[in-house]
Parts: sequence; C-alpha cells; structure tokens
Amino acid sequence: MEIVAYGVLADEQPLLRNAFDRTFVGRHELRCLELFLNRDSAPTAIGHEVVLSSVNDTLDAEVLRSLADGGTKLIAQRATGHNNIDLAAAEELGLTVARVSYYSPYSVAEFAWTLALAVNRRIVRAAHRTREFDFRLDGLMGRDLRGRTAGVVGTGKIGAAFTRIAHGFGMRLLGWDIAENPDCRTLGMEYVARERLFAEADLVSLHVPLLPDTHHLVDAKALGLMKDDAILVNSSRGGLVDTDALLETLRAGRLSGVGLDVYEEEAGVFFLDKSLEVMTDERLARLMTFNNVLVTSHQAYFTQDAVGQIATTTVANVADYFAGRTSDNTLLRPAAR
Repeated sequence: MEIVAYGVLADEQPLLRNAFDRTFVGRHELRCLELFLNRDSAPTAIGHEVVLSSVNDTLDAEVLRSLADGGTKLIAQRATGHNNIDLAAAEELGLTVARVSYYSPYSVAEFAWTLALAVNRRIVRAAHRTREFDFRLDGLMGRDLRGRTAGVVGTGKIGAAFTRIAHGFGMRLLGWDIAENPDCRTLGMEYVARERLFAEADLVSLHVPLLPDTHHLVDAKALGLMKDDAILVNSSRGGLVDTDALLETLRAGRLSGVGLDVYEEEAGVFFLDKSLEVMTDERLARLMTFNNVLVTSHQAYFTQDAVGQIATTTVANVADYFAGRTSDNTLLRPAAR
C-alpha cells in the first residue's frame, strides 16, 4: 500500500522515511509531498487509505469529505496540535484521526528562550550591523534577567521545561494554568491569576494549546496590563495572540521586545518561500517593521530529536491503525473495518 505524506520538509523527509522503513520493512511505500493538503490538493489523495498530515494542512469539512470520498480512512497528524482538523466532520465521516501527543519539550522551551534572549539583547540588529562592519553599541542595551519575573502561561511539559531554564537564570517565577504542576511548584513558582501574571511579569511566555477558551488569550486587555518594557514570547499557537491588539501596543511604543515563532494567519505563508512575491498580509508585514519584533517560521519544534520522535510516533500510529489498536495518540477511534 502507498501512504502519502503532505507538507514534508526537506530536513524532515529522511527521518520520516527511516522510521517508516524500520517499522514496515518494505510492506508499504511512503510518498512524500512538499505541497500542503487543502481543497486544491485533496484530489491527490484519492486512492490512499492513509494520509499523513502536517500542522499547516487545512483539514476542514470540505477537505475531509473529499478525502473520505477518495478512500482515505486514517489521518495521522505529524504534530501535537490539531486545531486545523474539523474533528466533528471527521467523526461524522467515520475517519480515524491520530496525532503525536508527545515529543521533546526541550526543543520548544529552548527555542522560546532563544527568542527571549535575542530580543532582550538585540542580537538580530547586532548581527546585521557587524556584517556591515558597524560595531557601535548604540541601541543594543538589554537587561539582566536574574531577579526579574518570568510569567509562564501554561505549565505542562513545555512550560515546565521553560520554567526550569528560568529558574537557572535566577528569575522569580509566576505561573498560570488550569492545573498546577508540582514540579514547577518545587522550583518556587507561584500560581497566580492571569491578570496578575501579565501585570507583574517582565517576560511572558505562552505554552498553552489553542482552544476556544484560549483564542486571543493575549488580547488588548492583557497587553494593557503588561509593563511597558516587558517581553512577550509565543512559541505555541498564533491564535493565542490578537495580532491587531499587539500592533496597536507596539505602535504606542510599548513592550521591550516580542518574539513570535507562530502567527495566527500563518497557513499558506510559513514553510514557504515568499521572497519573490508581494506580501499581501498587511498585519504580518507591519509586524516585520518593528525593530523590537522577531518573527520566525514555526521552527521551535524543529530539532533532530523532536522531529525524529514525531516521525517515529506517526509511523507507530499508522501501525496501530493497521493492527486495530488505539493509544493515547488516537483522537477519533477507528470505524469498524
């Protein structure tokens, strides 16, 4: 059987193929495509019982119906997040849906800190200057993090890893989540109301999933509570931040730095080369004009360790499907086969 994977990145492909070959040893073939799965590309999945999707694929009701009509029965998402999949429609169509519920939390936590440190110490601006042999320090002053307050929004595995690094810097720790993490408590974290966290933190880092209750969690009100010289980092999901409210905050000269590895309208932009095109997303273009904003293209998870785990788990989800098994990765149970 041929299995098709969409949105496969060049560096991801060998890891995915290795995991696939180790598990199936020639029993199935893997077809890797760079194009993303959406309404236009869905017909390419006709005849494929198993589809491996990426987080930037659009799996709405129309696409899912096209997949089901073409013979697809399993969608194995190569990511933890699954807000791009209409699960209600998938269930109605009798599709099995699986995801990767866990991979290295350190990849994202370390990258969140990379963004925080880069905007705090003006690393990008400094690098651009020195490439032109401009070695002035004007405008490059940052702040010590020791003794300042880190606000961690979401203290699951990734948030806890971020917290351990913050503890290593000697920061005061504030946390907010629906459930407290005892490991973070042990490090000295104080769990507080969300409003207090935004008001007191010098650095706010987001580590919650995108759900209806967390959509635009960082809105105009939350941004208004933050210190004028605070740093905001989002390495989770773009929809957590109200981009319009963030732009207004930045235009008012507030926030010392913003590090964004995700953006709420990133689908159709991130992971693609848009350098020869006119950027039609005005909000993204405006974000790029602020010299205290650093935007990266959803790469926080992109380490050999994490992508290798994602590939291995995705292939295991496919093997479970063929064996009629379910696991913690199963979002929708298989229909009767």
